[in-house]
Amino acid sequence: MEARQAQAAREDEQRELQAIGGARLAIPLSAATPEIEFTTPEQEARAHGLRETAHGSRFAKPAVMAADVVTIAASMLAAAAIADAFANRRAITTTTLFVAVVSLPVWVGVFARYKLYKTAAVTSRISETNRILHAVAAATACTGVIAIVFAQNISRVWLVCTFAIAFVLVTLERNAVRHAFARQRAHGRLMRSVVVVGTNAEAIATVQMLNDNAWLGYRVVGLLTGGETTNAFLPPTVGVLGDCGDAVSILRDVGATGAIVTTSAIEEAAANRLARDLTDAGFHVEITSGLVDISADRLLAHPLGRRPVLYVEPVHRVGWRAAAKRLFDLMVAGTLLVLSSPVLAICAVLIKIDSRGPVFFSQVRVGKDGRLFRFWKLRTMVPEAEHMLDSLRDRNEMDGPLFKMRNDPRVTRVGSFLRRWSIDEIPQLWNVIRGEMSLVGPRPAIPTEVAGWSEELRGRLRVKPGVTGMWQVNGRSHASFDDYVRHDLYYVDNWSLLTDLAIVAKTVPVVLLHRDAY
Repeated sequence: MEARQAQAAREDEQRELQAIGGARLAIPLSAATPEIEFTTPEQEARAHGLRETAHGSRFAKPAVMAADVVTIAASMLAAAAIADAFANRRAITTTTLFVAVVSLPVWVGVFARYKLYKTAAVTSRISETNRILHAVAAATACTGVIAIVFAQNISRVWLVCTFAIAFVLVTLERNAVRHAFARQRAHGRLMRSVVVVGTNAEAIATVQMLNDNAWLGYRVVGLLTGGETTNAFLPPTVGVLGDCGDAVSILRDVGATGAIVTTSAIEEAAANRLARDLTDAGFHVEITSGLVDISADRLLAHPLGRRPVLYVEPVHRVGWRAAAKRLFDLMVAGTLLVLSSPVLAICAVLIKIDSRGPVFFSQVRVGKDGRLFRFWKLRTMVPEAEHMLDSLRDRNEMDGPLFKMRNDPRVTRVGSFLRRWSIDEIPQLWNVIRGEMSLVGPRPAIPTEVAGWSEELRGRLRVKPGVTGMWQVNGRSHASFDDYVRHDLYYVDNWSLLTDLAIVAKTVPVVLLHRDAY
């Protein structure tokens, strides 16, 4: 009796999952291999169109390789021109041209060795830049070896210039490729069609993340149950296609190229069997780690006995890295402060002409480890702005303790211009030189805000506040308070010198295009 009730319960649950999904299983519940039927012509057309999309994606890798070859060749020619000018030669030598032509295929091979043509390895811009640096260095060394093997006397200046120019140009080229791919994917092209294994909270969060970030290049065509029970709300656009035991036939039927397996949704034995079956059938398999907001650059896969495990590298905020960050802060902040001094002088005159009050605005802010310091900006508001804040609280366009208004009546005419171009932030470079702030870090909060922070959010105080940061280059005024928290804590938990350089680089277009600045 109990066995029959359990079987009936399982059948009811399966029917419920089928009803929720965008596709139904046209088979008895006990059958082994499902035949997918689609409830609407649009779903059927979409499924059959996936193979055409995948076919178009096959040209992406050769196109990137071709772009790399052109960029590398241009770098070598530019380096040769510099070397010839250095040696007072009027034309590029045949020796240099011979070594360059012979070494070009080697460069592509080295790039492939550093996984620069594997999508999974270059999803992160920081990771791709790091791989480019190492690949260009290795390929330049190989070029030198080729010259020795063929007994060709080449210029060392050419080699050094080739390394420097190639790193810069290939990085710019890859960013252009990334931008082009993002534009294509925003229109539904160059997408990899996948199924997500699991219907629990982690699986649904994975689906929503992929749907919200089309630039990642994944189109989720359905879900597979992994044997788990769930109360998670399934997205209306993604249906349950069947059970993971029939994954191979289901992926073939819907035209998917791979699967993303959520570890919390499937038992160990089933996960191992699924990975073997799918990879043997030629499908791509990706498995979530179960970790959230831990940078993939900190994860190192290695064997622990018979089990592959992930080692999470610790974040080192002291030692030579801290000294390098401080040196970078001093050099860049000092240079920018000197170069911007004429701009500051002009702005000071305009502020005094535009409205009464001081040129600079200062306020007590909370720094590293909770230490208080005086924070400086060019004044962009009327002198009594602090007293007007309470009357404007109900017009706040941000959630949480942050306050932002697009048309804040307290902002002066000159102040609006200064904010638009982020010129009002320049005096904070003095805070950087004094060691109270860094160029990159979470924005410094006022004491009343910190008083309402959760224990988790107080983790922002483990590092110095910054003039720019991850939050500013990923949403700025339009970002929610949750995004504000998530970006800042992600930065603190995953800090590296390369991350700082990437944020500084991303700050330049944000400022020049004055995105979300008000």
